[in-house]
Amino acid sequence: MRVASFNILNGRAPADGEVDIDRLRDAVKLLDADVLGLQEVDRDQPRSHGLDLTAEVAAAMGGEGRFAAAVIGTPGEKWRPARDSDPPAGPAYGIGLVSRLPVTRWLVTRLPSAPVRSPIVIPGPRRKVLWLRDEPRVLIAAVLDTPAGPMTVGNTHLSFVPGWNGAQLRRAARALRGLPAPRVLLGDLNLPGALPRWLTGWIPLAQALTFPTEEPRVQLDHVLGHGPGLPPVAAAGAREMALSDHRALIVDLGDAKSDGMTDRR
Repeated sequence: MRVASFNILNGRAPADGEVDIDRLRDAVKLLDADVLGLQEVDRDQPRSHGLDLTAEVAAAMGGEGRFAAAVIGTPGEKWRPARDSDPPAGPAYGIGLVSRLPVTRWLVTRLPSAPVRSPIVIPGPRRKVLWLRDEPRVLIAAVLDTPAGPMTVGNTHLSFVPGWNGAQLRRAARALRGLPAPRVLLGDLNLPGALPRWLTGWIPLAQALTFPTEEPRVQLDHVLGHGPGLPPVAAAGAREMALSDHRALIVDLGDAKSDGMTDRR
């Protein structure tokens, strides 16, 4: 069973700034994941041609997908926090989870934003600091019907605000503990290295540099495991794709896929 986490940068490639849906579909097929967690996902946004990117990925994988909106509107422009009662249409931004395995239950948990604006450094020859309003975050989880029995996989994208993202991670872990074991949490946690293990006690299933994609210096993307019955890791690594500023993080549980891992940094 292959699980993967991929921050898709709303489908863009940094080289040209364009959203090419065929490029996204090809990347998904190359990953060949049985369960794929997506972050920075658009739905009905003009910048991504009005597409539902989670649905596009599900079609490319041949699986079932769900999108969970974190905000309604467009980040960086006009938006508001998403609510469970929002209709499943219209411009939104959030995360997605796609599974080839049957899903018996879905769960969405909302993770509030930091209450104050926080500084972000914009690199470049004239480096500057912007004080940004933090966006709310969300966790989406699926209980899977696997040949070995039930298994829970969750996906999230946490805040960039130090400390606040740690609190969000603990809240996400608590929500997943109420679902069947074994449990796997995928996501761009915006937390480096060993911090996710220290904060949750969950087992890191992959140690690889994931950001930025060309010359990665830090691991922000993680796959964590918890609970009895967790399959052993057969292979794990980060893979540079044709889009995004993050590498995809891939873990083979149980028997490894025949193509293996091309990058185990």
